[in-house]
Amino acid sequence: MASVADAVVPGQRLGHVQEFNVGAGTYALQDFIYASVVGLKRIMKQGGDNELPFMTVQRENSQSAIPEIEAIVTCKVVRVNPRFASVNIMVVDGKPCTDDFQGIIRVQDVRATEKDKVKIYNSFRPGDIVRAQVISLGDARSYYLSTAANELGVIFGTSVAGGSLVPISWQEMQCTKTRVIELRKCAKPL
Repeated sequence: MASVADAVVPGQRLGHVQEFNVGAGTYALQDFIYASVVGLKRIMKQGGDNELPFMTVQRENSQSAIPEIEAIVTCKVVRVNPRFASVNIMVVDGKPCTDDFQGIIRVQDVRATEKDKVKIYNSFRPGDIVRAQVISLGDARSYYLSTAANELGVIFGTSVAGGSLVPISWQEMQCTKTRVIELRKCAKPL
């Protein structure tokens, strides 16, 4: 089991080249061995008695969260057009994504009722943080997402004036600076 003392950052001095061989994740500079990546310091012994052990730094193998059907995701709106909103998925079921995943919220997936009256620009704006559900793995570029449930929709937004938006109904948010009301598809607070 690794301890906190084994965790190293790039540029941290790990030892002397007379005591260790340079291994993966390390480099030698002026007779000292330094870490080149963030990870855990390891000393690997060689088979022979006269050989120096290798100093290595191993990266932690953290698996990125991957969106699956029916997963709840938190994403950021990057683009809006009349047919859909493009988003970057940041969190899947409470676990942060280390990889980049794109999603699309189509106009028919914004609300459960009155789908024909939905206008994407009145539901989302670039920069909004949205809670959504994965409804399909979509095409090769994007996951298809839905905000049709009451607890799904915009959870954080910034107004045109630059103030934070506070939900006042299921389709309206109010600027904390100017008190101007802007239209959004709001998520019901949990």
